[in-house]
Amino acid sequence: MAEWSDSGAWMFPGEDGGRERRDALRQRAHARREVRLFMRRLGILMAALSVLVIAGTIGFALTEHVSVGYAFDWTLDTVTTLGSIQDPHNTGGRVVKVALELLGIGTLFYALATVAEFFVSGQLSGVLEERRTEKMIQSFSDHYIVCGFGRVGRQVSRDLRAAGAQHVVIDPNPVNREAALAAGVPLIESEASDDEVLMQAGIKRAEGVIACVDSDAENIFITLTARELRSDILIIARASAEDSEKKLLRAGADRVISPYKTSGSEMARIALRPQVGGALDLADYRMEEIEVSPACAALGRQIADISGAAVIVAIRHPDGRLETQPSGQTELRVGDMIIAMGPPADVERLDRMFQPPRGFSSIRGAIQEL
Repeated sequence: MAEWSDSGAWMFPGEDGGRERRDALRQRAHARREVRLFMRRLGILMAALSVLVIAGTIGFALTEHVSVGYAFDWTLDTVTTLGSIQDPHNTGGRVVKVALELLGIGTLFYALATVAEFFVSGQLSGVLEERRTEKMIQSFSDHYIVCGFGRVGRQVSRDLRAAGAQHVVIDPNPVNREAALAAGVPLIESEASDDEVLMQAGIKRAEGVIACVDSDAENIFITLTARELRSDILIIARASAEDSEKKLLRAGADRVISPYKTSGSEMARIALRPQVGGALDLADYRMEEIEVSPACAALGRQIADISGAAVIVAIRHPDGRLETQPSGQTELRVGDMIIAMGPPADVERLDRMFQPPRGFSSIRGAIQEL
């Protein structure tokens, strides 16, 4: 529901967060402009000092008839106001000296003011931080580039860190910078679909690119750009909409993952088959962890009688003992957790054998209450 803001306008839900993000982006862009301006002013100052020293050296050499080396030393002595060398002997030399003193003192004071302003404004820490991030990324090889640091991107980063894999994060949202710093992950605050940004992230040395931005269109652009820069790199992309999966594959993605589709399928599977503890699809095979529940059709039967084309590779007993490659004569007891693998149709048949009869959960609840 819309609310009346302090600025005298209606504000809708989510608009405040977007405004904060835009403000943070403007501040970040302003800081970068300030750094570029400082570097430009510093370059101009160095060029002006060089021209001043060269002009003073030539002026002293011509007016005082001294060597170029002595004229250069005399120029530096005058510009820095040390005064350790004697005064010029003629009017031309004195004019050169006065000009060097005025221009040199003004240039040095301007340089000191520029550097002091840079330090006071706090831009140095940002420059050093970006430089450290750049050096860290340059040292990476066979790393992964994670595009997007939202909920999915953070989980990807956590799993990569747990596996000890080096990775770089690209995200334009300044709000995520603190989270990346806290996790010790180098972050490039920019758009991942930009060629230069992916090159800065080291795509030429990377092992793979993971495009997990919230926008499917942005993930398509990232995939196209990454595939153009590296034709042999592994690209894993996230798709929110079902029709985006084909587009991402056509754009060059090797694998497309739909978090909403996967989570929805998992929730439906648990609702329909609560006895299945976990499932994993491997090409044309499926692996499931199925619990032997009371009153199911497989209770008390031997593995050889129920397995069929599926293979029961292990049994986890209620006491925690894991029995691998159980024999066909092994009888299934209540609380056993079997690990079965095989074609999806055969695993589905096993699921139905281990499914408790309808109404059994309510009957069991009533017995427990008694």
